Amino acid sequence: MPQIPSELHELSVGQVSARSGTAVSALHFYESKGLITSTRTSGNQRRYHRDTLRRVAFIRAAQRVGIPLATIREALAELPDSRTPTREDWARLSESWRSVLDDRIRQLGRLRDHLTDCIGCGCLSLETCVLSNPGDVFGERRTGSRL
Repeated sequence: MPQIPSELHELSVGQVSARSGTAVSALHFYESKGLITSTRTSGNQRRYHRDTLRRVAFIRAAQRVGIPLATIREALAELPDSRTPTREDWARLSESWRSVLDDRIRQLGRLRDHLTDCIGCGCLSLETCVLSNPGDVFGERRTGSRL
């Protein structure tokens, strides 16, 4: 991993990419979505403050657990003065996301447990489908695919 001199406070997009392991295109995308910010040099090159590295790490960690970018942006907007997320911020935000993740885990467990019940063609047109029709709500009305 390339070392960045501590006296260097603004980083190029290439330096942020190398240090964070994030593609330059992803950094541009994060910026377009308001997740990170940059300034421009007189030559119109992007420069990121050093704390962008921690912000990118925060974004990537949240993405790895399945948090949508819009939710991440809302969380980062709650930070005063757009500051870098701290360990305490991560703990508070991850706790608020716990119920969403628990629901997703339950859904994935149900999918895993009932995957062999699927007819395998992708249409899920069984009269009772626990994957797309939990509790067979639609099966009570009619047979066949409804979704």
